[in-house]
Amino acid sequence: MAGAAGGAAVLSGSGPGAQAYADPGPGHHHGHTPGPDDAPVPKTPPLEKFVDALPTPETAVADTSAYPGADYYELTMRPGTWRFHRDLGPADVWGYWAGNPRDRHEPIGMGYLGPTISVIKDQPTVIKYRNELPTTHLFQFVIDAIRSGDPQLAPIAPPPYTSEPPFPENVNVWNVVHQHGGFTPPQSDGMPLHSFSPDGIHAESYTTLEPDRVKRNEAICAYTNHERASMLWYHDHGMGMTSVNVYAGLAGLYLIRDPADERLGLPQGEYEVPLILQDRTFHPDGRLAYTMTQQEGEDTPVVNGKAYPFLAVEPRRYRLRILNASNERFWRLRFDPPRDVVLQPNLPFWLIGTDGGFRAPLHMLNFLIGPAERYDLIVDFGQLPMGSKVTLTNYHAPVHYPGVPGQGPEISEVMQFQVTKPLSGADRTTPPRKLKLPAVVPNEPEPRIHRREWVVYQHKLFSTMTFNAVPFMEPSQDFIKAGEKEIWEYVNPNHDAHPMHVHLVNFQVLNRQPIDAAAYQADYEKWIDGGRKAADKPVLANYFTGPPIPPDPDEALSYKDTFKSYPETVTRIITDPWSPPTEPIASIPNSGTELPATYVHHCHLLEHEDDDLMRPFTIVDPVAAVPAPGDDGGHGGHGGHGH
Repeated sequence: MAGAAGGAAVLSGSGPGAQAYADPGPGHHHGHTPGPDDAPVPKTPPLEKFVDALPTPETAVADTSAYPGADYYELTMRPGTWRFHRDLGPADVWGYWAGNPRDRHEPIGMGYLGPTISVIKDQPTVIKYRNELPTTHLFQFVIDAIRSGDPQLAPIAPPPYTSEPPFPENVNVWNVVHQHGGFTPPQSDGMPLHSFSPDGIHAESYTTLEPDRVKRNEAICAYTNHERASMLWYHDHGMGMTSVNVYAGLAGLYLIRDPADERLGLPQGEYEVPLILQDRTFHPDGRLAYTMTQQEGEDTPVVNGKAYPFLAVEPRRYRLRILNASNERFWRLRFDPPRDVVLQPNLPFWLIGTDGGFRAPLHMLNFLIGPAERYDLIVDFGQLPMGSKVTLTNYHAPVHYPGVPGQGPEISEVMQFQVTKPLSGADRTTPPRKLKLPAVVPNEPEPRIHRREWVVYQHKLFSTMTFNAVPFMEPSQDFIKAGEKEIWEYVNPNHDAHPMHVHLVNFQVLNRQPIDAAAYQADYEKWIDGGRKAADKPVLANYFTGPPIPPDPDEALSYKDTFKSYPETVTRIITDPWSPPTEPIASIPNSGTELPATYVHHCHLLEHEDDDLMRPFTIVDPVAAVPAPGDDGGHGGHGGHGH
């Protein structure tokens, strides 16, 4: 088995360990357990599978005249309608629309999700984001429940802290856009307390470049694009309501292209296909239903905005760029061909990249992808006879992996690849076995590397989770010296895996180690109750139940920005040097990073993020004195100051 709880492997395998907590029972959303008075959970009506063609989001067109040497875009968040399936009526949705410099009357978008931003490595991008959403939420009942202090939805601070509402009384909708995976100055990072509403109400750390060029419902961000060639994405990060904002449709792809990759011989053009995986539930009339206040996950797979789509393919190699953009669902995926056409039950494929770019090609039969992770695959349909149908299948992956089976709707078939297009010409792409991809150098710890512990703490079952039993709204207590690497140890005594995302930096998974979760949880609780005295804090090494376990094969020697923190386990990551970009971007004043600079990290189960499983950290000048806890150098302690 590869990994503490059976992560993705070259061969399948899974095995959750004993649970630190009691069985959570049938509900979950921040611990919601349906009572006898609860309304029945909406269920999607039966839908015929594989009758809608897979859409591909259009690519936005840059204006190259607005900023010298940079690409400029204007992205507007707007309500719209979108049909998720032939047999469903149109749904009210939210999406991003890009201004079209060639025709201002024809913005680029589809109503749901957003257009793909495709950029050249190291050529900067400037984006003006405009909020034209309604001031009442598409899922207002969730906003109302959070505002009312519903203990299963609103963040409840652990002792001795006091709870703070995540958004003001006069805001039902606010938004900010985060470039996920970006090497970004904090003022352009799109952190939750940068939120701004359609009617111009700003969260406490709202910031914008070029303030004289924006209205109150707008913000300008600038991106370096210094990342490796990779597939990032952009999505909503609104304070306290990221989950319902993304569920409404606010997500899109951000591709970093490197012209040097042309020589690699990878499938491109129509043979490079992005797949944005989500799960959604629909009312009989086609409207979106949000059921995660009642159960784990939704009941229908949606890819690029279509339920159970199909893609007609030629018998040749394809490059599939997969993003798990689900709120909570893990997917364990395989390609199931017709039983009589290959010698094994699954179609093998090659993994060639993850979140942060290329890695050594790995031959695989299946993979486990957590929310926000990206997988870059080569799949060869050339070995199949014309007319073959290959089904992308999800299996052995409860919504909260490895979780408790039966707690949320199971989804098996996701989409279908139909080998029905005649070969348009010889497949001249490089066979994956012969690909010469940029090598990933192992990130080795130095002898005195700083280690930092992040404990997933839940004061009561079905209640708010925090890092280190500290609410998100408390000032930063973690100060990182610029230019240094660190090892972060994520201690998860829960029964569920959490996909953890760290802003600004790429990292490698170092190892995992099993712990006696029940004993650790009990002693951590005693430490909290005893006043959090440093001398009494449980020492993690006293709770190990086995030796360190290497990373899963698909994440070993891979650049990551999101990883799976498996249950009853400590997962260790080693970061690249913490060096935020300091130079001005596109000659814009105040667009580079000034130290100290605060960023955030969080769980990418979006409902957990909204419910406080998120903390700021601050990068400081290594020569200057490190501030005392609670003092972040005058830039505030919340998500993303430094402007």
